[in-house]
Amino acid sequence: MHRYANRRAVAVVAIGVLGIGGCSAEGGNEAPPAAADRGPITLATGKDTTGTMQAQLDRWNAEHPNEKVTLVELPESADQQRQQFIQNARTKSDAYTVVNLDVVWVAEFAANRWIDELPAGKVPVDKMIPAVVDTAKYFNKLYAVPYTTNGGLLFYRKDLLDAAGAAAPTTWAQLKDACAKVKALPEGKDLSCYAGQFDKYEGLTVNFAEAVDSAGGAIVDANGKPTVNTSEAKQGLGFLADSFKDGTIAKSAISFKEEDGRREFQAGKLIFHRQWPYEWDLANKTDGSSKVAGKFAVAPLPGLSGPGKSSLGGLDLAISAFGKHKATALDFISFFAGEDNARKNLEATSNAPAYASLYQDTGLQQKYPYLDTLRQSILNAAPRPKVVAYGDVTAVIQENAYAAITGTKPVDTALADMQAGLDKAVATK
Repeated sequence: MHRYANRRAVAVVAIGVLGIGGCSAEGGNEAPPAAADRGPITLATGKDTTGTMQAQLDRWNAEHPNEKVTLVELPESADQQRQQFIQNARTKSDAYTVVNLDVVWVAEFAANRWIDELPAGKVPVDKMIPAVVDTAKYFNKLYAVPYTTNGGLLFYRKDLLDAAGAAAPTTWAQLKDACAKVKALPEGKDLSCYAGQFDKYEGLTVNFAEAVDSAGGAIVDANGKPTVNTSEAKQGLGFLADSFKDGTIAKSAISFKEEDGRREFQAGKLIFHRQWPYEWDLANKTDGSSKVAGKFAVAPLPGLSGPGKSSLGGLDLAISAFGKHKATALDFISFFAGEDNARKNLEATSNAPAYASLYQDTGLQQKYPYLDTLRQSILNAAPRPKVVAYGDVTAVIQENAYAAITGTKPVDTALADMQAGLDKAVATK
């Protein structure tokens, strides 16, 4: 973030303003895991779309035959994952031991005592990017360990932009201009310009937040007060709504989650795609699954008047308050989130590691030339509101952003309704 210190302050203030009243005691064990509490455990996580997670578990299982980890895959949709995690916690089920949480859920789960506080000196966070570690904290106490971080990138067809004499865009206007130039080419006339994640789920909250932040706005201000009924937010949401109207954003993208857009980009149907870095490895496969291998590059997300801002994404590993064999779980998290496994995960999936050193590794830079761009995306990223009642906040955002981009509400009305909904969520939580 160019205003990173301010953004961090916003996140911290938002915890106090939006979250203190939401603290509840639904049960759970706050004590560190007992040393003798060992045995088989489960890892509950969203669907492994890379197909590589089991191999990581196999390495652990081979060395710990009496403490094996069983993978429990939840749906691909972040919202559905959250629902299942919460259902498991509210029933105090021990079906999940280690839970792989979206970074914006940690505050909610910690406040409700659904996950245990972790002993900071026994988990590998000291070499991680500080802003990434902050996603795993609640009131400055560590409740999780980053497994991956994430910054949004603009994937683009470099071969077609080169043929059209266009450069990677840094502004929204340049993106539209580059699209027009590419579509004027015989090989580009049938392609869609741009897609992101615009289905009514957490991905839409991310894309909306990035549009607002990239226009100089913010979802909450330095005092934790929602600020979406502003000229900056209007420019951000207006860009999305206008782009659907004029065809800059593919009409089909209204139902896109991450994988829908990835498949379209790999099929050679998109010029630009807003996506997380995991797409790099999959889109470069030479097994026939990708038509764009070696033909694309990445750039920072564009903004209103210059490079935009990504939302800070990622997954944090936590121990369920109701799980069994927590000593094993703690050791497993140290392995699974450790630097060695982070390197292997990067090499297998192109997912963003939490460790600063891996972005500066010469060998990795040669294999993944986007690493410096990704590092800057993460360092410049703006966090979504770090709140206990995040489910209420994201629901209000999704409902009104979706209404604006589908044309069922004018942008001004959608933002006014969003402001009112967020104000209510703040006041009642």
